[in-house]
Amino acid sequence: MIEDDNIFLEAYLQDRRNIVEEALQRYLAPEGDIPAQIYKAVRYSVFAGGKRIRPVLCLAAVEAVGGNLAPAMPIACALELIHTYSLIHDDLPAMDNDDFRRGKPTNHKVFGEAIAILAGDALLTEAFALLSHAEKVRLPAERRLAVIQEIAQAAGISGMVGGQTLDVLSEKSISNEGILYEIHRRKTGALIVAAVKSGAIISNARKDKIQALSQYGINVGLAFQIADDILNVEGDRELMGKETGSDAVHGKLTYPSLMGVDAAKEKLTKCVDAAIESLSNFDERARPLRIIALYIKERKS
Repeated sequence: MIEDDNIFLEAYLQDRRNIVEEALQRYLAPEGDIPAQIYKAVRYSVFAGGKRIRPVLCLAAVEAVGGNLAPAMPIACALELIHTYSLIHDDLPAMDNDDFRRGKPTNHKVFGEAIAILAGDALLTEAFALLSHAEKVRLPAERRLAVIQEIAQAAGISGMVGGQTLDVLSEKSISNEGILYEIHRRKTGALIVAAVKSGAIISNARKDKIQALSQYGINVGLAFQIADDILNVEGDRELMGKETGSDAVHGKLTYPSLMGVDAAKEKLTKCVDAAIESLSNFDERARPLRIIALYIKERKS
């Protein structure tokens, strides 16, 4: 990225993260009569310093089609709650068995496996409670239902859960690029596609705009996971806040393991280029989406 893009993106991401952080504080249930341990476990992971890429992409999509950010905030936050749930469960001993996430001990290391599982369950459920709350999601019922359906499909058995299942089943097995693409498309890409599509649906965008943003999401989602795969091989542990090399230890199917790091980097570049090309009919309001795609290619953590 050129220097101007770097400066713009840094300011943009910081501003949007601040907005999302404030909204998450507002939307997450107060302690009240919630058992203290689950309250602490949920907030521990939600406020562990994430990049907030999915909510930011949702808000950027709203901007790209000329929509209003206010109705999008609950949807953006719900996406982050679902993403956080998936990370808590991914880190569990039965899954990736990771000790650190974002430079901190993983949820189950702090609260134990049972509470970590329940914290993930709580976040998934709270996300849909938020999405269905008419007083918070101030949209026509039909549009709100369309967003709920979009996100539910992305998070469910044909999306993220299905991708995670394929990921588990593919460990230490002979696989091919078709299977790897399906893992990444579902496990990582589906929720990213839902983020940008939801932003467009919220804003009542035209079908051609929604389709273009879907293509953007597909390519950005794949790019994001390929970048993750590469960072797991050659990333800086201190910058990433978690161990590197775990994919090889677990025998996971990744683009570097399948085709080598150099070819994986070429694939990453093609995905980013395709994502940007899908926005060719958008004006300057889509600048954040374009620069975020470049950022995904160049990120170090």
